[in-house]
Amino acid sequence: MTGPRVVIIGAGVVGAALADEIAQRGWTDVTVVDQGPLPATGGSSSHAPGLVFQTNSSKAMTELARYTVEKFCSLDVDGKPCFLQVGGLEVATTPERLTELKRRHGWITAWGVEAELIDADACVAKHPLLDRARVLGGLYVPTDGLAKAVLAVEAQIRRATGNGVRFLARHEVLDILQDAGRVTGVRTDHGDLDADIVVCCAGVWGPKIARMAGMNLPLTPLAHQLAWTGPVPALAGQTEEAVRPILRHQDADLYYRDRYDGIGIGSYGHRPMPVSADDILTFGDDRPMPSVLEFTEDDFADAWTETQSLLPATKDAKVDEGINGLFSFTTDNFPLLGESRDVKGFWVAEAVWVTHSAGVGRAMAEWLVDGHCSSFDLHECDVNRFEPHQLTPEYVLARDCQNFVEVYDILHPLQPSGDPRPIRTSPFYERQQAHGAFFLEANGWERPHWYEANSALLDGRSIPVPNDWAAQYWSPIVGAEAQATRETVAMYDMTALKRLEVTGPGAGAFLETLTTSKVAKSVGSVTYTLLLDHGGGIRSDVTVARLATDRFQIGANGNLDLDWLTRHLPADGTVQVRDITAGTCCIGLWGPLARKVLQPLTDDDFSNDGLKYFRAEQAHIGSVPVTAMRLSYVGELGWEIYTTADLGPKLWDTLRTAAEPLGGVIAGRGAFNSLRLEKGYRSFGTDMTYEHDPYEAGVAFAVKLDKGDFIGKAALERRKTSVQRKLTCLTIDDPYDVVLGKEPVYDGERAVGYVTSAAYGYTIGKGIAYAWLPAELAVPGTALRIGYFDRRVEAVVAEEPLFDPTMSRLRG
Repeated sequence: MTGPRVVIIGAGVVGAALADEIAQRGWTDVTVVDQGPLPATGGSSSHAPGLVFQTNSSKAMTELARYTVEKFCSLDVDGKPCFLQVGGLEVATTPERLTELKRRHGWITAWGVEAELIDADACVAKHPLLDRARVLGGLYVPTDGLAKAVLAVEAQIRRATGNGVRFLARHEVLDILQDAGRVTGVRTDHGDLDADIVVCCAGVWGPKIARMAGMNLPLTPLAHQLAWTGPVPALAGQTEEAVRPILRHQDADLYYRDRYDGIGIGSYGHRPMPVSADDILTFGDDRPMPSVLEFTEDDFADAWTETQSLLPATKDAKVDEGINGLFSFTTDNFPLLGESRDVKGFWVAEAVWVTHSAGVGRAMAEWLVDGHCSSFDLHECDVNRFEPHQLTPEYVLARDCQNFVEVYDILHPLQPSGDPRPIRTSPFYERQQAHGAFFLEANGWERPHWYEANSALLDGRSIPVPNDWAAQYWSPIVGAEAQATRETVAMYDMTALKRLEVTGPGAGAFLETLTTSKVAKSVGSVTYTLLLDHGGGIRSDVTVARLATDRFQIGANGNLDLDWLTRHLPADGTVQVRDITAGTCCIGLWGPLARKVLQPLTDDDFSNDGLKYFRAEQAHIGSVPVTAMRLSYVGELGWEIYTTADLGPKLWDTLRTAAEPLGGVIAGRGAFNSLRLEKGYRSFGTDMTYEHDPYEAGVAFAVKLDKGDFIGKAALERRKTSVQRKLTCLTIDDPYDVVLGKEPVYDGERAVGYVTSAAYGYTIGKGIAYAWLPAELAVPGTALRIGYFDRRVEAVVAEEPLFDPTMSRLRG
């Protein structure tokens, strides 16, 4: 099998990996072009220092790095290894960093990579240049090490060439050829290359190349300082390139690596130095490597002073050379992978560092050849994940520079992002501000987490205070709002929920082919259902409301849902999909008194029989026309109430005025998260992702295998009988021991899974943690422990849902 005609732009560490991986899967009509010579093409791969630290808060990124390590360890060029597995050591010089290393140890353990927390003496034993007086402890990962990026490029080029791939050096790309919305080839300064698929792996030039296909990449090349010392007398006689672990001193934004008797020093501690991709020169023999800028000594002064303090032996050396090397940064620190929405066949694999390069090569090869990636969950990396405002030049530059500054910072999971804010505000924003809302950002929306005006709710309540880490970006008001929701009624701003409208005579049939449940039911029906990929993995969970014969409203999880639906639209024009989020708003009105608030405001029948559970209707609340859907993510009687953005303030005031005499409150996302976990409701992207199927995730009730064919159905029929892991509810008795997610779960001393979502349950009086566990351990009553920093928190598997298992509150 030769496969389609593929042109890969860029023969750096990503392009070479993709060429190798795709050829191994049988596609051999592949051409790789690069403006520079091979294998050192002049991009970031050619000057990358090669440090591979696998520890990452993202499971997918760790797995991409782990595969890169495994592959590079197997490669050599004429006996010269492509990876020096010297281990990786992160050291703490402050108590805060030592605590952070314990959290990082939890991540790497949760993701299944061997790691060890070691004391200061052990740190010095592994890296004798360290000043023992400066170091408090460290995190050691024995499989980390140094990637020899240019050698890895050469090794993969050789193997790909042996499998039929063609490499063309010194070919500058001038244009992406297209016809009728589909890529047809690549124009170079040596002529045109026909192609069915073009993959842009151009690194720091990526935005320039992608723009040729009409694609806007939120990527900024930023200069990052790398210096090399001359001989360090203490290292005299070292004949091996590297014998000590690669080293990170994140308290000072520094990293280090051996180079025979000298040391390489990388610094992120200087000012951000962004560069436009259009201003980066192409490769030329008459000029330096284009991705390397002139070293700015003044920016490196503090890094050198700190280096001499941490590694005293460097006082006897000097900085011999240095560069400001360009690397790619994105607005959320994840790569940009996937196909253009507008030009079919044009793909990108951008903002990928050496650390993850081979993993990305494999992921992209699977995606291209099989139609989906089976080895890695790529939802965080999909290039189509961004909202329109996240692609604006001002936003991209600000966030990319911020991420450079914060690259080694200790960041709390809820830590608010920086400027530009606010960007998106709901129609209720001014009213929320007046009530002292504490806002966090959700897809650019300012979303209240709690309201200071509700502090009076604390009177007479005993809200437990969690540990110091969990208590950040938290208030006891969160607990009071949660309890008040269960006692009376609360209003929640749900505007940040993505809303899509699917219309046209073919809308019903179209949605049936994409969803796991029967959705083309009677007008007024609302269905919870799943979107799957062809391998049976969960792409999203959505609600589908049929508001008219040819009109459906979808409660979606983000822009990737819009992208998925758009890609599968029939060619005959019988279906249209559009994002209606910005022009609409939503209030969740929930609680046992919700009907007493709503019914007096309308002539429409909101009785239990008038609007049943999981039904929707067009109605009027006061003078506001609304779409009301009887469903609830907090497990209480109530409705999601939608109207147009211009009428949002009137809807808020109408409901608020009616709720106050009944003790109703406004409540924020903190309470919402607690309540939804008490009911066991899943959150896509956190509890379940592309790597999970419905049977594992506990949402098999949304799968109807007796309906017609839908994407992923055949795969589900194979997977349903082989469930080996389950998303499982754990409870924690001690209210101090609130965990936040991504912590490892232990059975005895063996790490067996990891936490997804967690919160304190203010109704049930216990901590709640959902976790992925082996199926044999997902049995109620099983005692386990959660690794939380340097502690082990006692937990037990519980029956779910923890609250209202008979659903009487919802259906009342």
